[in-house]
Amino acid sequence: MKIGELARLAGANVETIRYYERDGLLPVPARSDGNYRIYGDYHVQRLFFIRRCRSLDMTLDEIRVLLHFKESPQENCADVNRLLDRHIGHVAQRMQELQELEKQLRDLRERCGEARDAAHCGILDGLSQATLPGGKTASHVQGPHRHAANPNVEKEYKGNQD
Repeated sequence: MKIGELARLAGANVETIRYYERDGLLPVPARSDGNYRIYGDYHVQRLFFIRRCRSLDMTLDEIRVLLHFKESPQENCADVNRLLDRHIGHVAQRMQELQELEKQLRDLRERCGEARDAAHCGILDGLSQATLPGGKTASHVQGPHRHAANPNVEKEYKGNQD
């Protein structure tokens, strides 16, 4: 099958598939006489695996480690367990950060209970202050996490999102 059909089957973007190939997550497919990429069932299954991992907010480095173990079924999966445990811990940390963010936003929203001119808007006033009520400094909850999936992996997370 050609790349467009693979993209349709897997619900992925063609550019994402090409990126995964360049990054080594998907093996480079054979080429037709017309120089079209020709994908097989292996590519479909691997892309489904990658997309499932991405849906669980795993980094590309984490996915790379998981793919290694998936292709080495004789190896002990203790590192897979540790990887998932670290990932769960990071998700729990992000959830706490998001709950704090929600509290900050609700506190900010309470500063302007009624519509009035923007010059007297409590929300805009609060956003202009360096510290939030309670003396906390404003911080941004980061999107996808960027911790190393494996301490031996030096490759930096590229942030490619589907």
